[in-house]
Parts: sequence; C-alpha cells; structure tokens
Amino acid sequence: MSSTTTPLLHRIPSTSTLGPASSDTTSLRSLPSSRYRRRPRPTATRRALLLSFLSSLLSSLSAGSITIFSLYAPTFQSTLHYSQYRINGLASAASIAMYMPVSLLGYYCDRVGPAPLSLLSAVFFGLGYAGAALFFYWGQQGDPEGVYWGLVGSFVGIGVGTCSMYLSAVATCAKNFGRGRHRGLALAVPIAAFGLSGMWLSQVGDRLFSLDTPGDLGGKKVDVVRFFGFLAILLVIVGVIGAVGLRIVDEQELIEEAVEELERSGILDGSRMLGNGVTREGYGGVDVDEEREEEDMIGAGILDPRKDQEEDKKIKTWVLNAETRRFLTDHTMWLFAFGFFFMIGPGEAFINNMGTVIKTLYDPELRVGGGAEEHETSAATHVSIVGITSTIVRLLTGTLTDLLAPSPQAGHVQIASSTELERKRFSVSRVVFLLFFAVMLSLGLAGLAAGWVQDHGERFWVISGLVGAGYGAVFSLTPIIITVIWGVENFATNWGIVAMFPALGATMWGLVYSAVYQEGARRQSVVGEEDGGDNLCYGVECYASAFWAMAGSVWVACGLVLWAWKGRGGWSQRGVVV
Repeated sequence: MSSTTTPLLHRIPSTSTLGPASSDTTSLRSLPSSRYRRRPRPTATRRALLLSFLSSLLSSLSAGSITIFSLYAPTFQSTLHYSQYRINGLASAASIAMYMPVSLLGYYCDRVGPAPLSLLSAVFFGLGYAGAALFFYWGQQGDPEGVYWGLVGSFVGIGVGTCSMYLSAVATCAKNFGRGRHRGLALAVPIAAFGLSGMWLSQVGDRLFSLDTPGDLGGKKVDVVRFFGFLAILLVIVGVIGAVGLRIVDEQELIEEAVEELERSGILDGSRMLGNGVTREGYGGVDVDEEREEEDMIGAGILDPRKDQEEDKKIKTWVLNAETRRFLTDHTMWLFAFGFFFMIGPGEAFINNMGTVIKTLYDPELRVGGGAEEHETSAATHVSIVGITSTIVRLLTGTLTDLLAPSPQAGHVQIASSTELERKRFSVSRVVFLLFFAVMLSLGLAGLAAGWVQDHGERFWVISGLVGAGYGAVFSLTPIIITVIWGVENFATNWGIVAMFPALGATMWGLVYSAVYQEGARRQSVVGEEDGGDNLCYGVECYASAFWAMAGSVWVACGLVLWAWKGRGGWSQRGVVV
C-alpha cells in the first residue's frame, strides 16, 4: 500500500453521513464514530451468546436425519422392491442437494445471518419428509415405480434442509466463538452434535417406529410412513426455534478487525473502498463520552443512522468479497478441497450403504433356516456406532488441536508476513491429525474389502468404528483448518465452497458400489425366498472391489493434503500456521 494512502481505519467521516440539520462540519469531522465499538452490556452479551449456542446445539442435534438413510434403505428394497441403483439414487439425490447448494447458502448466511437459513431449513424439511411419507405410502399401495421420482424430489428437499440447518448452526458457533483460543472446540461441539443426531434418531426409528419382521437379517423393518411424519414435525419445530435463537453477536466488531488485518497486509485498499461509495470512517476506539455525544446528535437529527447502516453493509460486503476472491485464488485451497473430496466420498458411500452391506454377510439359506441368529447384527446398531465414534473423535480432535496445534493470534485470513503465533513448547499440526484419522478411515474400508467380516457380523463393529472415527475427524478438522488459515468472518462461504465436493464423491462411490453389487446379484441369480427378488446379493463379491477402490481414494487424498501443506508454495513454505 502506498504511504500516501490514508488507511480506511483512520478516515474521518464525510459530510455525506450528516443529516440536513448539520451546521458545524468541522467539529463533526473530528468526531470518531462509535458504531463499530459499541458493545452490549457484558451480561446481555453473555446471554445472547448462550442463547445462540444452545440454539445451534439443538439444530445440530436434529439436523443429521439423512445420516440414518441406511436404517430404512432395506425397507425400500424389500417393500418397494427397488434395485440397489434406485436406492442409491435416493441417497445421491439427498447427498447432492445437501452439498451442492452449500456455497450459495453459505454466501447468503455470511451476508444476512443464520436465522433466515434456519427458517428455510424448516420449510424444506417439512415438505421433504411429508412428501416422502406420502409417496412411500402410495408406493406400498401398488405403484412403486410411479412414485420413485416423487421420492427423489422429496429427498432433494431433505438434503437442502440438512444443509441449511447444519450450516446455520456451525456458522453461528464459528463466528461467535471461533476467534479465541478454543476455536477448535467451538466448531467441534456443533459438528459432533450433528454426528450424534444420527445415533439418537436411529434408535428412535428402530425402537419406536419398527415393524416386527422375524428372520430379516439387517434388523427390523422401519415403519417409514410414521417415522417420516415424526421427522417432519420435529425438524419444522427445530428450524423455527433456530430462526429465533441463532444470531451473530458483535458481528460488526468482527468485520472491523478483518478490515484492519486486510488493510495492514495490503490486500485491502482503503482508497478503493472509498471509491466504491464507502465514505464514513466507522472505525477506531472511542470512550463513553464520545458514545453519548453521538447518541445525542443522532437523537437531535444531526447524524443520520440510516446512512451509517447502509455504509456498514457496503463495508461488510466489500470485506467478504475480498476474502472470497483471495480464497478462490489460493491454489492450496483447491488441493485441500480435492483431498476432502477423495476422503469424504468413500465415508459417505459406506454410511449410506451400510444396511445393504450387512445383508450381504450371510448366506440367504441361513435366513430361512435361522442358522445365523447368533451372529445377527443390525443397521441401527452400526448407525449408532458410527454416530458415537464420530462424536467422540470430533470432540477429541477439537480439544487436542486447541491444546497441541500452533495457532495464529488473529482470527482472520493469515498473511505470512504479519502473522503472530501463539508459542507452544510442543505442537502438532492439525494436518497431522487429519492424515492420521484419514488413514484410520482407509483401514476400515480395506478391512471390509478384504472380507474380514464376511460370515462374521459380530466383527462389523470394528469396521463401523474405524470408518466412523475417520469420517468424524475429517469432517471436524476440515472446517477447523479453514478457519485457522482463511479466517471466520467469511467462514460460511469458504466452508460452503469446499463442502460442495463430497456431493460428487458420495455420488460417484455410491454408483461404483451399486454397479459392483448389482453385478454380483446378477451372477448369483438366486436370493433368499422371502426377499422375493432378484435385486439382492450375498458374499464378498458384492462389495470387495468397490471398497478397495474407496480405500485407495483415501490414500490419494492424503497425498493431496500433504502437497498443500509441504509442497511448493504450500502452507509450510508460506509460513502459514496450521
């Protein structure tokens, strides 16, 4: 930045911010605005933060209903007689709708706040689950093929609702608590609660909304119509509560600090901002007397607060757009995003198809003869195992990275030349944690592919535990790393861009698994009699090659993340703390 350029943080307010009654422009020019430094009373601030945190926690604990898809997927297969391709089509519709619009919704959340996003989630969840219940009921009456595309549309609504509710909760915690020393835990709590939602909802579905179906390995059939109706009512209520309780406390202070950091680094040019219509100073410390004086002047009509608010919005938009451009032009972001794509896609595919994988573990003849009861396991059990392990690991990684990982003092985009570090005697990079748990995820997938659990369903908890831990850690550490490197003020947009990638990964690997499964079913051509169909498969050939490929995908992802960290022009070479 040129030495002749007046920094934005020290500009005096222009006369355009004064009302028509102004007569003493000289004295008004010397008065710094207090809008950005005015804080609520400490008690009011704490209450607002507590209310926002509890609202985000409730939203996160309810938003993960789509993660229990494997609980009722076998019911779609046995009741509506859908093939594995069609069942994965429903899961993929929800997955794409959950991830693809997240960048747009994140952009919207950063600029208008999380409350409208929570209300939007109530609308989509209500329509999605109510529609899915109706279409499933009509399919039971004798036209399953005719209602399929209606179900696809319903699951699209469920996916958008999931994205909206989850993003509003995580963005609230990131911006309210993500600038302090415990930024990792601040993000890990709502992310862990999201994983926990799958556990408790699966138990509710299995225990309160199940139909007795003796001999059906893979667990009881779920009463889909009643369960979907319950989810519709629950999530509409939670979405409305979030629309009232979710808010960003002292957001203008966050923007002020971001402007100061960006301007000091030379990324943001105050004169260019003024050239785009931002004219008031709006920054700088003030004392109580100056606050009272400005309030008196506003009350007398000398200052026009409406113009101040308009320029506040211009400054906020300018800052967020500048950070978005910097994020998109950082080549390490793209390496990191593709690494996330190759890690999360296999995890999503495993979770979505866990129910049908479990049913491949035993010979169909044992189903009829009852010879597999001692080894019987259920999808609900392993949905809960995935939920518990992912929850524990998310909280663990958030806490450990706060304690052990190096951290910049600021909560904004890191500029290597101006970054001040929080010194620790011993530190472990967040990337090390990420790579460790990614390898754990790959071990779970490789163990399944190797046939270690075939005819041994009692071992399946090891696979679901490894995948749950790896999946949970990756989903927790990725947004934490984003806040550490690129800041929190534009978090919803930045995280939204990266979070689009799992939709493609989950869809791709879901299709790969479906192709392998259906080919196995075609070769066998005989299945259990009560399943009555030609769509079921038994044995290692139903899944092995698909999950070997998924394990390899995770190993490729580790290489991409390592490149972003240690490669040429990577974070380590640039002095970026991670």
